[in-house]
Amino acid sequence: MKALAASLLVVSVISMTSHAAEYRPITGGTLRTALPLDGDTVEVAAYQLRALPVSQQEFKRFVLAHPQWRRDHVTPLFAGQGYLSSWKTPQDFAPNLAAAPVTQVSWYAAAAFCESEGAALPTWVQWEFAAAADETRQDARKDPLWRAKILGWYETLSLDVLPAMALHPANVFGVYDLHQSIWEWVDDFNGLFVNVDSRAQGEQKVLETCGAAALSLGDKENYAVLMRIALLTALKGQDTVNTLGFRCAKPASKK
Repeated sequence: MKALAASLLVVSVISMTSHAAEYRPITGGTLRTALPLDGDTVEVAAYQLRALPVSQQEFKRFVLAHPQWRRDHVTPLFAGQGYLSSWKTPQDFAPNLAAAPVTQVSWYAAAAFCESEGAALPTWVQWEFAAAADETRQDARKDPLWRAKILGWYETLSLDVLPAMALHPANVFGVYDLHQSIWEWVDDFNGLFVNVDSRAQGEQKVLETCGAAALSLGDKENYAVLMRIALLTALKGQDTVNTLGFRCAKPASKK
């Protein structure tokens, strides 16, 4: 029965990725952010967030419609050498799965994709607000079991071919894979300063990706989220990572 349910879920995901993207309403509210605000909170307005990250199939359609974003056409100003490097050809995402999240995309390419469907990359606090939820709670971050489950994913992150999306239940907002799938770009990634030295280069950046800078953040216990902040602060807009993809967000009132 579990195998049948899993098969139906994968079929459902493939169907979802073959049609217009589904956005889920996020209520917004007060967020105790992990950024170094020492306990301060921020108000997050209501918004919509893609139920799933952008898939390989969806990004292929984008590349075909906007050939300036093919890996053999894109300007180095907007994407580094690793851009879509796992694709068999500039128009063929094999051996990646159609329903797997697209990765190896630069921030510029991700932003252009979102703009093409009338959206934008989510801000950090928009992503963090949705990612604080589990299947039943809008903020599960104090739950040690929830944190342990997410940290367990870090131990199996380095896969050559990523699995299809939505292999885990959606959170209370109906959004999948904010954890246990990939890292994700956010619109203001280069404004996430974990300490006063975050604009530095070289060894300092290496320390940040190792999590050392997490010691200065506002929620030191939520190490899984702090690792994401540390990674994003170490990147440039042209960079690509094998496990870094994206999803898009819209204002609450936009269709």
